Amino acid sequence: MPSPARSRLRLPRGRAADAALASGLFLVVGLGTLRSLIGAREEPWAVTAANWVLVAVACGALYFSSRRPVAAASVAALATAVYYVTSAYDGPLLLAVVVALFLVAAAGRLHAAVVIAALCLIGTALGTIRGNGDVNQVALFMLTGWFVAMITLGGLRHSHLARARETEERAATQERLRIARELHDVVGHHLSLINVQSTAALRRLTKDPAAGADQATEALGAVKDASREALRELRATLGVLREAGEAAPTAPAPGLGRLGELTDAAGAAGLAVTVHRTGDTGPLPVEADLAAYRIVQESLTNVARHARATRADIHLDADGGRLTVTVTDDGRGPAADPARTGPPGSGITGMRERARALGGDLTAGPAPGGGFSVRATLPLARTTAKEEPRR
Repeated sequence: MPSPARSRLRLPRGRAADAALASGLFLVVGLGTLRSLIGAREEPWAVTAANWVLVAVACGALYFSSRRPVAAASVAALATAVYYVTSAYDGPLLLAVVVALFLVAAAGRLHAAVVIAALCLIGTALGTIRGNGDVNQVALFMLTGWFVAMITLGGLRHSHLARARETEERAATQERLRIARELHDVVGHHLSLINVQSTAALRRLTKDPAAGADQATEALGAVKDASREALRELRATLGVLREAGEAAPTAPAPGLGRLGELTDAAGAAGLAVTVHRTGDTGPLPVEADLAAYRIVQESLTNVARHARATRADIHLDADGGRLTVTVTDDGRGPAADPARTGPPGSGITGMRERARALGGDLTAGPAPGGGFSVRATLPLARTTAKEEPRR
């Protein structure tokens, strides 16, 4: 049994839509002009045939309206003007001009639409002044109203489509930034641990190859575990970019339930980490759980890379509808490393953006008793409280 989505009628798009518009308009105008082929003759057959060619040209010009809207409208207006001057039979060919003006305005060419409409009205008014009995002043006023209405509707449609495109672009930018933050947290944390462990292993082997072999082996084992974990989290993070039909990643989203993995990895890097919990810290909403985990992860990464610390304390305080995450260390500030090159990191900025995306906040700076402190406050509501302000 076909699904409702597949059985739903799909409107044509692109050139198929242009062809459908031109053909449908030709059918409507042709039906309204059939009396030129039936009944008593009011003009020679040659003139009638030429006028039907003009009908086809005016309607067929709309096939090019999506690619050349101004040119298509100009051709339709010119063919329509010649038709009404030469034909003895009145018909609804003016619909081609009305639709063309709407399409020009919908393409954002409001000035061109106004110019074409003005020329058409001026030509019609001159014909009325010279004694054309088919169009009087009332008809001219109504024609002006039609043109104004079509141009206005076309302009409104253009504005609506522009807003829709802007919304899509903003959503794509936010998703790109979110993925960038995830990659920064995952790759930066594990690569920092790998850097610390490999540096320690090389230092030990250089000083005393025999005595430092066991310690170097332990450090390289930590490097292996960190690299494997980095690859696993990287695959899970990039799973959002998979093509349609591919299997979704099966790894659970990181959260405070995996906090032990972070403390073990930091311990292997020579950093003593203690976790203090106050209140009911689980289970948490997925967004807050992930944000808290990433904030702790990035904080420990910064401690391992920059702080020259030996100890770090993690405080998790769940009080009512919000969770407070505090990470402090006893570091002495960044160590001078002439081999370190490249721009400064964006870890604190990324952590602050994570907190604000949930309606919370994050502060980071020197701790009162020495070292460095990161404090984040995260609401535990399941809906995003506010959007990150533009910069």
